[in-house]
Amino acid sequence: MFYRPTNLAMAPEEAPAMLRFRRSGSKLTLINPTPYFITVTNMKAGNSNLPNTMVPPKGEVSVDITHAATGDISFQTINDYGALTPRIKATMQ
Repeated sequence: MFYRPTNLAMAPEEAPAMLRFRRSGSKLTLINPTPYFITVTNMKAGNSNLPNTMVPPKGEVSVDITHAATGDISFQTINDYGALTPRIKATMQ
């Protein structure tokens, strides 16, 4: 169970679009500047599938990425109701 304060400055559905992605060698770091936990699923770099993960508020997490994985990132998240969000596209830095 997660506790969420009532006075957060942004809506939870805005958080996934704010994720940032930084590649360093064989690691892809997901950076979450928001006050929400974000569960990332169905993530791809180009045509390469990447592992699902959860990124903590104001935190970051790294996942393994192959050297062949190039291109933009696409992903979905799981919302508060357990449903998948529409696919989001992002750019690796």
